[in-house]
Amino acid sequence: MAATVRIHRPVVGYALEEPATFLGSGFFVAPNWVLTCAHVACGGEGGEVAVVYETAPGGGLSTAPGRVVATLPDLADGAGRTAPAGNWPAPDLALVQLTSPVVDHECVYVSERPAAYYGEGRVLYAGWTENEGRLQVMDGTLTVQGTIGGWSSDVQMRLGDNDLPYGVSGGPVIDPVRGEVIGVLKARSDHRPGGTSTGIEQLRTLRVSAERATAEHSDVYQAVFHAHDRYHRDRQRHPASRRQTWTDVQGRLGARPGRTLSPDERIQLLGRLAELPPPESTRGLLDILDSLPDFQAFTPLPAPRGWRDGLGALYESAGDDGALELVLDYAMRAMSAPRPFVVPSTPDAEKALWVWVWQAAQRLSARYRSGLAEQRMERLRRREEDRRRVDRDGPGTVVDGPGTVFAGPGAVLDRGRPPHPSRGVAPTTGPRAPHRRTASDVRVRARAVAGAARPSALVELVLRGWEPDRCDWSVSVAGPGGEAVRLHEAERTPLADLPAHLAGPLAEAFRHCDEPGRPALLQVALPHSLLGLEVDAWQLPPDAEPLGALRPVVVRCADRARLPVEAYDEYGADGSAPGRPDPGRPDRPGRPAHGRPDRGTRGDPADADDLRDMDDADDADDRDDTEEERRARWRWLHAHRARAEVLDCDEGLRKPVPSVEQLRALSHGTVPVLCRYGDLRYEDDAEALARIVLGGYGVALWRRRHGRPDAVCGEFHRGTIDEIAEPSSAQYLPEAVHDLRMRLRAGRTESFWADGVALLYDDPHQPLPGDGDLLEAP
Repeated sequence: MAATVRIHRPVVGYALEEPATFLGSGFFVAPNWVLTCAHVACGGEGGEVAVVYETAPGGGLSTAPGRVVATLPDLADGAGRTAPAGNWPAPDLALVQLTSPVVDHECVYVSERPAAYYGEGRVLYAGWTENEGRLQVMDGTLTVQGTIGGWSSDVQMRLGDNDLPYGVSGGPVIDPVRGEVIGVLKARSDHRPGGTSTGIEQLRTLRVSAERATAEHSDVYQAVFHAHDRYHRDRQRHPASRRQTWTDVQGRLGARPGRTLSPDERIQLLGRLAELPPPESTRGLLDILDSLPDFQAFTPLPAPRGWRDGLGALYESAGDDGALELVLDYAMRAMSAPRPFVVPSTPDAEKALWVWVWQAAQRLSARYRSGLAEQRMERLRRREEDRRRVDRDGPGTVVDGPGTVFAGPGAVLDRGRPPHPSRGVAPTTGPRAPHRRTASDVRVRARAVAGAARPSALVELVLRGWEPDRCDWSVSVAGPGGEAVRLHEAERTPLADLPAHLAGPLAEAFRHCDEPGRPALLQVALPHSLLGLEVDAWQLPPDAEPLGALRPVVVRCADRARLPVEAYDEYGADGSAPGRPDPGRPDRPGRPAHGRPDRGTRGDPADADDLRDMDDADDADDRDDTEEERRARWRWLHAHRARAEVLDCDEGLRKPVPSVEQLRALSHGTVPVLCRYGDLRYEDDAEALARIVLGGYGVALWRRRHGRPDAVCGEFHRGTIDEIAEPSSAQYLPEAVHDLRMRLRAGRTESFWADGVALLYDDPHQPLPGDGDLLEAP
């Protein structure tokens, strides 16, 4: 109750006691940080509010000024001002930072488990409201009656069986069994008692900077929850305090976090983890969880972002027998994980975490303790060797010290291995100055690390045949090995509104995949008729940079396996009809382009069954041959330099795209290029792209002309030839195209030829989930 505050418009004096200035409730989530609803906090002027709080139980009220630092959803305008108050959409959260220091307030304890795991029962709430003309604090109980949003990342709890008066929005929702805050009161119901609450884990979706963090305060989320965990650790071990702590209450309730830790053990562990620099990225934290031998739980949404979130994810996986080992294995990995930055106290923080791990391990077997000691000694030995190497060879030597930061863009960290820099990458230890990522950085990274070798975001679209202006879609995280984890899906979305619907799910997918300074690849799987969709121009949200300027964006063909060759190989570039000799199969001189026997002459009806058998066998052979050719092309392109081949334009003159069989006869090093996409042509755009896909090509490039039939195309021809041939392998083409789009966005005239460029990059070794049957309508 003492941590619950009320929020007012920024006025002075006795006006703070007037209900007219009262906006709503909130609570201290960390020293000098207040969590509330966005619609409450943004009722102030220019993001400024006044926070009225209790200094201690029964200690009277004080006031401190505050400013809104972050909101969810992020509706700040271009000038950095927050949006006005109103009916904010979910999750409707805001963080308010006090602008003058306050040291005498309480803070709530926030659960490290997502609120979605809280299935049923009763919860407590607290908040401020107006009663008989006076502002008073109140509390009560509510019944959990289900969720809104299912298991999606923006789930809300439905609460009932009690009235929620005006003003309590923004107050805490408390799990009375575990003694921890799990949510924020969002809204009251107009038609029944109760309302809704938002899980605090939604703060994990706060915007992540594209640059590597250089200090704890570079990331608001990490700054708040590191301060939260250190506060409760320090309060618990304060030698002179007689005040009851949240940990004391949790101990009396009998809570056992993760079925193995006592509340005191947990807060000591979280406090030590909070002394470390945060994980490099959500992707890095997920890799640590995946590397744990006994971790089997489905990763909750939103994905974990900080060390405490990773610990909370373990709770759902831990069995009674191996729960402590799982926690200790996690702590050991956190102790030696790559750091985005280091501070002078980092070695001491690692040592303190080791002391906690060793003490907790005394409950386990001698063999397990011996393994922990060996890990620790190996780490110290490697650090000492690196220190001696620096002393001998001077600065610039690779150092495997705590928090080594690799300054080059190509530093790839293998899962489960100590960090090593890429060739030619110089490491630095300690904080470094912020660095704005430029197009030249991208070019260097494109030569060093292929985006396709890392996890990527995957969007899949399926057109609804009876509703051509609507589609079904899903967002997944695709691993380098081809596995995919579905995050979100929806049906009947208007194509025109697709970017707005994708913004939230894609932001979550990017958090799963991005690394500091290295945005992950976005793959968009489209039916062939939509391959020209300008996905790289999507702006999520509307005021953001186009996606293609922020990260590599490629398209894939979602219906390749269902494209009938007969429909797209009627005539070739020379105008010849089907039935000509197959240039790729001299042993089958009479086969038409679509690969079936010539049955122009009626045969004996008795042979019908034999002909059907031959038909099926030939179709199977052709499918196998085509798939093998497709894989062979992909392997060649990813082992050699590619060569651009402009298919539909000859020195400015339109020409037909070659037939499927003619395309299959081109060399494996060919990357097809379309210059006239969107222009008048011999075949429509969808047919031209379908021929390329059926020809076995997984890599192709085209530019959208946007209704400019008279545009000079010589620069485009020269540019594509140079850009496609420059990388040593096609695996760097997504980054190379990203580089072009960045230079375009920056107004670099030498890149203007690439305006409207699109890249097909469809790996045959990574089939789409369900092989194209995703969300297929019945």
